[in-house]
Amino acid sequence: MRDLRASDADRERVAAVLREALADGRLTIDEHAERTERVYAARTLGDLTGLTADLGPQETQPIVVDDRPVSVMFGRTRREGRWVVPVRLPLLALFGTVELDLRQAVLQRRHVVLDAMVLGGRIRLLVPDGVRVNVTGRTVLSTRDVRTRSGNEGPTVEIGGTMIFGSVRARTPKRTLRDRVRGRLQRRR
Repeated sequence: MRDLRASDADRERVAAVLREALADGRLTIDEHAERTERVYAARTLGDLTGLTADLGPQETQPIVVDDRPVSVMFGRTRREGRWVVPVRLPLLALFGTVELDLRQAVLQRRHVVLDAMVLGGRIRLLVPDGVRVNVTGRTVLSTRDVRTRSGNEGPTVEIGGTMIFGSVRARTPKRTLRDRVRGRLQRRR
């Protein structure tokens, strides 16, 4: 995962965190200059993640490269922003909620599997247009609510595993009025 190529937008996210750290006094001018030079020379996401690791907790990092399981017991956990989704991501929700925002995430492959173990918990997904969500896991007294605008050629997120007294909900964000009108105009042409 750390070897995925970084985009210009990824570099800009990291540079913005470094500018903020300089303004707050967490970095000296020399440290800022050195790290900024390394940001713009970075080729991979792994090169970028180490540049801000000492400036804040993991959930505030501009890019997260983490393949550890996502788990929660009697609470809520959330992954959002720019993060790398591994090919297989274990999820554990025991009477809690796991929220995954995939709108800015980098899918390592076109087909990723969320291997879920849910007992009295919930899985909530927010996916961009074109991403298909399939719930293939075993369910016992659980609900599935998948409302996405998936494309035929788009990536697929498969939710497997076992869900007992739980729920899975996947959504694509609502389109703005401007986007809906633009889509109708393009279909008429």
